[in-house]
Amino acid sequence: MSKTAAAFGIDEALKQLGLQETNHGTSTGSENFGSGDIISSFSPVDGALIGKIKTTSPADYEKVMAAATSAFKEWRMVPAPQRGEIVRQFGDRLRELKEPLGKLVSYEMGKSYQEGLGEVQEMIDICDFAVGLSRQLHGLTMHSERPGHRMYEQYHPLGVVGIISAFNFPVAVWAWNTALAWVCGDVCVWKPSEKTPLCGIACQNIIAEVLKKNNLPEGISCLINGDYKVGELMTQDKRIPLVSATGSIRMGKIVAQAVAARLGKSLLELGGNNAIIVSPDADIKMTVIGAVFGAVGTAGQRCTSTRRLIVHESVYDKVKDAITEAYKQLKIGNPLDQSNHVGPLIDTDAVKMYLSALEKAKKEGGNILVEGGVLEGGGYASGCYVKPAIVEAQNSFKIVQEETFAPILYLLKYSGGVENAIEQQNGVVQGLSSAIMTNSLREAEHFLSAAGSDCGIANVNIGTSGAEIGGAFGGEKETGGGRESGSDAWKVYMRRQTNTINYTTKLPLAQGIKFDL
Repeated sequence: MSKTAAAFGIDEALKQLGLQETNHGTSTGSENFGSGDIISSFSPVDGALIGKIKTTSPADYEKVMAAATSAFKEWRMVPAPQRGEIVRQFGDRLRELKEPLGKLVSYEMGKSYQEGLGEVQEMIDICDFAVGLSRQLHGLTMHSERPGHRMYEQYHPLGVVGIISAFNFPVAVWAWNTALAWVCGDVCVWKPSEKTPLCGIACQNIIAEVLKKNNLPEGISCLINGDYKVGELMTQDKRIPLVSATGSIRMGKIVAQAVAARLGKSLLELGGNNAIIVSPDADIKMTVIGAVFGAVGTAGQRCTSTRRLIVHESVYDKVKDAITEAYKQLKIGNPLDQSNHVGPLIDTDAVKMYLSALEKAKKEGGNILVEGGVLEGGGYASGCYVKPAIVEAQNSFKIVQEETFAPILYLLKYSGGVENAIEQQNGVVQGLSSAIMTNSLREAEHFLSAAGSDCGIANVNIGTSGAEIGGAFGGEKETGGGRESGSDAWKVYMRRQTNTINYTTKLPLAQGIKFDL
């Protein structure tokens, strides 16, 4: 264990999460097995090895699917409120383990400890939401055109739900999916990111404990580990009717094509190129707080991170000066130290993409307003720490059109009415999150209208980052169109069935068709 890990109690956190022995991999609950290659998990905080795991081989995968499909036959017949009770117990256990799991998230992924705790709180919140939902899985009734007939619709579990999650939210996105899928009567097979595998094993240990306590099949929650080849086993498997995938647009297109080829369903949460519009009526202080957190929180590695700040020319210089001054106050360092604002990128490959993006911005004519760069030596020995940068640019720049998972903020200018800013904001292929800073009711309502933001999330006077679980989360265009978490997102995890009951002794046909024998 490294000095950093020891100083912040990581070793104790691992013990509390059942990770003293980290030679895990494929899991159908408390039983861990695996015969694939060994992959190592290194912390971007200090570069130290946290643990090694076994990846999932095709043979291992078949064992997992056998356990999952068998468990589904039992789980689907458990009344939904009783399924909600299991999710409630899982949420309570998360409350007890919030601190150690939050530390592991921070240490393995690199986000701040406060954000790590916040991610676990998201898990707890979605469990609470799902518990209430377990008594509200409603259908509709409708009047039949035929006398003596009753029509209604109901929802049934889909079966095995495959989940592919990304490194930036190594536990919360899984919980968004599983908490809802479980109360809907589905079982889950999860492939976490190969960059944060220990977070996945920790979560699996927690739910396995709850399932064992309640004498339920381990296959209700299954874990597989490895790279994209392991994910392909799920996307091509006809036994998995729904694959929920979070990641890049490139990855999402591959998943969508593979699942569609077998006429399965996919729930996609892909890239974001999120903008905040700053109108002449904006509160500048609020704008700076929202934009800075959105741009540098999680070191710019959120799908909802603020990438573009579109500012009206009348307040452009004022905003530019204020945000430049705010960046001077940022502290970069160990994310477990709560005095720091910005932690590391996930790995050195991410650093290379960050540097490449800055070079491309310069070549296209961008003006570097706040210089970036890689921090070295001392507490930055992992090579994953970079400086948040601000670039004055044009929305038409090719690099501005792309999503770079790093703390780079592009400062853009608009003139005229708010419709011109909205045109810039919508002028990218991604459509996840958006925001406007304004005290004008007319501007705010225009932004939220059908002629306004084309994103799945549109906020007024808050930033692009930090969604609550009560609302459906997801985006349009090349963000994939998926919806997770709150509202009626539960419906994607179930199959709809329309029922007609004839309680007479006659058999009239619909549309008045006559068929007499």
